Amino acid sequence: MTLAPPMARAVDLTIPGSAAMTREIVEEAGSYRLPVGPYSDGLVYSFRVEGAIVQQAWRIEAQGMTTLQILAPMRQQLVDAGFEILFECTAPTCGGFDFRFNTRVMAAPDMFVDLLDFRFLSARRNGQDNGADYVTLLVSRANDSGYVQIIQAGGEQIEVADTPTAPAAGSGSAPPVAPGAAPLSDQPLAQALLDRGHVILSDLDFETGSSALGAGPFASLRALADFLNADSARRVALVGHTDTVGGLEPNIALSRERAASVLSRLAEDYQVPRAQMDAEGAGYLAPIASNRSDHGRESNRRVEVVLLRSE
Repeated sequence: MTLAPPMARAVDLTIPGSAAMTREIVEEAGSYRLPVGPYSDGLVYSFRVEGAIVQQAWRIEAQGMTTLQILAPMRQQLVDAGFEILFECTAPTCGGFDFRFNTRVMAAPDMFVDLLDFRFLSARRNGQDNGADYVTLLVSRANDSGYVQIIQAGGEQIEVADTPTAPAAGSGSAPPVAPGAAPLSDQPLAQALLDRGHVILSDLDFETGSSALGAGPFASLRALADFLNADSARRVALVGHTDTVGGLEPNIALSRERAASVLSRLAEDYQVPRAQMDAEGAGYLAPIASNRSDHGRESNRRVEVVLLRSE
């Protein structure tokens, strides 16, 4: 299958296997924060590109194909077309969960990302008149299907890459921690989000196997609403998680539905604009405890809030 976006076409790519486009977003003049390094110290190394942007998601009949077998021929096509590979990583070297939820990705079901099995690549080719051409590829798979996201941008790099550094001694900044490593009550939600980039909404209550959020009230939602309503530029992703009971796809659906229930409650009861929030589901792909015990499974059933943009 050959990719032929109507705008911002840096290169025509042939996708391995039998592919069908599931969604396309075209921006005549947009902005894309393009990853050029892994998630580290609270952010993804990236720079901002402004110009025409085409984002596409593709689904492939990929029985027996690995993510490398899908990505490799597309990488070679970019090299043959004169692109320089800026950055390439696999799920663990990208930063796993944190990389996935701190970069631009189409929502499921158009694009699926297995947090334990994905590959990412970014590339650049210098243009003649209007800056450079940029391409990013994100490849993952589930069961017998492969998923490819391609973002093509033509324009100018207008910011240097982010370069996170460790906090200076005595600065008071908390070091990054694994998701769920500290309970919400350790510090105010707003400060925890700014310091760590993600917080578990640990006081939420769902019925077993249901996406229905309890009546509340929930202190975490009031704190999150205050944080978002204080600045309309702030955006977050609400990410649901489950234990390992049941199959992957039902768990992803349930976790996404629970995140959507939280989003609806924030919008309806606390007047948070829906444009500031996304709802995603990771199923059982990002555990914070062992699923071998009741306590561990209970810990893994959660909704987290991930800070996408704070200014």
